[in-house]
Amino acid sequence: MSASRRVANNLRFTRIHLENWRNFGSADVELAQRVFVVGPNASGKSNFLDAFRFLHDIVSVGGGLEEAVRKRQGISKLRSLSARKYPDVVMRVDLGDPTGEVWKYELALGQDNRQRPQIKRESVTHRGAQLFNRPDNLDREDPERLTQTYLQQVNVNKQFRPVADAFAAIRYLHIVPQLIREPDRSVGRTNDPYGGDFLRQLAETPEKMLKARLRRISEALAVAVPQLSALELTRDAQGSPHLRGRYEHWRPQGAWQTEDQFSDGTLRLLGLLWVLGSADGSLLLEEPELSLHPEVVRFLPQMFARMQRRTGRQIITSTHSTDLLRDEGIGLDEVLLLRPSPEGTEACTAGNFAEVRDLLEGGSTLAEAIMPLTRPRKAEQLVLFGD
Repeated sequence: MSASRRVANNLRFTRIHLENWRNFGSADVELAQRVFVVGPNASGKSNFLDAFRFLHDIVSVGGGLEEAVRKRQGISKLRSLSARKYPDVVMRVDLGDPTGEVWKYELALGQDNRQRPQIKRESVTHRGAQLFNRPDNLDREDPERLTQTYLQQVNVNKQFRPVADAFAAIRYLHIVPQLIREPDRSVGRTNDPYGGDFLRQLAETPEKMLKARLRRISEALAVAVPQLSALELTRDAQGSPHLRGRYEHWRPQGAWQTEDQFSDGTLRLLGLLWVLGSADGSLLLEEPELSLHPEVVRFLPQMFARMQRRTGRQIITSTHSTDLLRDEGIGLDEVLLLRPSPEGTEACTAGNFAEVRDLLEGGSTLAEAIMPLTRPRKAEQLVLFGD
């Protein structure tokens, strides 16, 4: 592993600042090692996670700035509806390591007269010293250069490659069980966040490591799926990989089922446990509670914390789940509350809300204090639908 990658593996996001990004007219929040993003429907939870995914895409192989913007249908789709007079879309992030060393990255985007993304500002600061600041003289001589970030260019990013490597290591996960059951629908994808290449990832893992990880996963899964006693990877007559599990019942040898017979909850939890076993990069999870029993959901924060003690990996997850926030170990600085307003969604950690602190002091749980603030106004009127 290169020195820059070793540094990148220790970096995590400590602050993010967004201007005119999707739902957010302006947002500036500090980020803990474990973050739970909550808010009403359409408040911007997915779009908040997508800011990190965008940073990943601009440095990924086969990606780059133009491709990252194209995937999101152009700058006009990225720009907040609350923005006025076509302002720049701005991202600033701070990344820190356990020693307190800080990197800062800023990217401001507009578009040229051909509606291509155009860099208005880009900079990296390290230990208080600015390593570069764009546009520079070369950019002014050749404006075409402003269609690419310095971050994505290997020939110029050596000084600040730990930032590029940290962005490249970001992983997003939102398992769609049907894609695991039907991998042919995702042919050609790699590291598919929706699980399309999940079986191929297993098959490409060295055998000894694969068996060890599947053994640990099956032990954890046995808590949520008591009948499941073993997992293994097999191949069919055509050589395609399949995951199968042994379920205990009245037959002495039990019975084996393949992934197409697993429940949605089993597949989602299996995918989550697999990705948690990787030590690299910030991990973005979207509603990990889906299809899981509430008693399983309650213990996800503890599972995240145990993994983080071992790897130091940052986890940022969106959720609608009251059960997920019942864990008494979740701190106010770990909950990010999104609240829509006419000027765009506001984002603040839960500790910034006096009503939340008052309810906690009065004996309420964190879930009881936070979740009512995410409740849609006049939600009860839905029962009138159809009258």
